[in-house]
Amino acid sequence: MRIADTLTMAWRSITAQRMRSVLTLLGIAIGIAAVILLTSIGEGLHRFLLSEFSQIGTNVVTLSPGKVSTGGTNPGFPSSVRPLSLEDADALRQRIPHLVGVTPGVTGNAEMGANGRVRRAIVYGTSAALLPSFHLAVSQGQFLPDEDTAHARNFAVLGASLKRELFGADSPLGARIRIGTQQFRVIGVLAPRGQFLGIDLDDVAYVPAARAMELFNRPGLMELHLVYTDATSSAAVVAQARALMKARHGREDFSIVTQADMLGALSNILDVVTAAVGALGGISLLVGGVGIVTIMTIAVTERTSEIGLLISLGARRRTVLALFLGEAVVLSAVGGVLGLAIGIGIAQGAHLLLPALPVSTPLPFVLLAEALAMAVGLLAGVMPARRAARLDPVEALRSE
Repeated sequence: MRIADTLTMAWRSITAQRMRSVLTLLGIAIGIAAVILLTSIGEGLHRFLLSEFSQIGTNVVTLSPGKVSTGGTNPGFPSSVRPLSLEDADALRQRIPHLVGVTPGVTGNAEMGANGRVRRAIVYGTSAALLPSFHLAVSQGQFLPDEDTAHARNFAVLGASLKRELFGADSPLGARIRIGTQQFRVIGVLAPRGQFLGIDLDDVAYVPAARAMELFNRPGLMELHLVYTDATSSAAVVAQARALMKARHGREDFSIVTQADMLGALSNILDVVTAAVGALGGISLLVGGVGIVTIMTIAVTERTSEIGLLISLGARRRTVLALFLGEAVVLSAVGGVLGLAIGIGIAQGAHLLLPALPVSTPLPFVLLAEALAMAVGLLAGVMPARRAARLDPVEALRSE
């Protein structure tokens, strides 16, 4: 029997029992829809987080105080380790070639007052190198000037949201702003940047790192970012930075993490999450497979005489096997297509209702889901098909 004839007979058998077939393929459809919906949300979250981290650059090596083999420590916790200093930043900038910049980092939260208004916001102590290193843009005035880091003047650059909250539509350039207990002069406003993992990057005041250390009474920096050119490898930068810092500190009392390492670790975690939520949807698919086994077993019982007639007319047992397997595969394939339509439709509908919910359904996921549906149908149909192929034609005809 030709493959086309086998598929035609399988389709006629399915349409002969419409209600039963619809209920069976709904089991597959629900399973596929669950897999597509959950994996679409998981993949969307995956891409969202990677894009969030990538916006701060990928050619970045970060140094933090304290040697922790698992990839660093939270610099906000008190520690007895030797802190990173502004002198360390200067040495790294002068001794390591092919760097776009070395940016110190000190982060805190402080009350700010200006123009008769008071607001609490993030304060980030850094240097002039932050602007080219992380591709920031200034909308008004200028960024922090390139001057001696230890004796930098009390200048401040405001994020777009912070400027709007404190000064409204007025220009803040040249105005005085109180940050904590210190007075700063506003010299610039950054262009809007949006949010990063829920943190409003526009609600930040940028001040020189030395002034931030005084403001928050910190003995050292919380981090150092080394931004290197595309022509340089991260391994070379890490090796040079480690050697220089060990020579300065006498031992390796710091941690070095590359942006690629962070993105790789995050990607691995999110891959596991996506696989886990997909497996949850697979439980529904398993239920659909059980439905196919049940329906096909009933079909074999009902069509015993038909099977006996086919074998009596010369049909090979493998033809009967292919006939029932084809019916199961066609049933699951149609259910898979229906499930894809339902899953993608719900995912996109959820994204329209909740734009903040990241959703992504790559083509490989769609093809894999359909292949999975057909594989479930094939596996579920094996046992009933083998039973049909092993029927004795005489006994089968006698059952009529």
